[in-house]
Amino acid sequence: MSERLKIFVFVAILGFFAGVIADVTSTYVIPALMSILPAFLNARYILSGFAGACLTLALVSIWAYVTGSSER
Repeated sequence: MSERLKIFVFVAILGFFAGVIADVTSTYVIPALMSILPAFLNARYILSGFAGACLTLALVSIWAYVTGSSER
């Protein structure tokens, strides 16, 4: 299996898990946060943006950790 195909498969798997996490977040976490947080933070777009930022940071961190440095 070529290296490029391995990267595509890995990114597809990460995307799948990102979709699952996004669905769980929108179903359970965001409604719970909306009931806890004050009204100005209760806007769905703010919570969705925060969840997206956290998810992106997690995925990029995983990708950077798995791929490692090219100077080995």
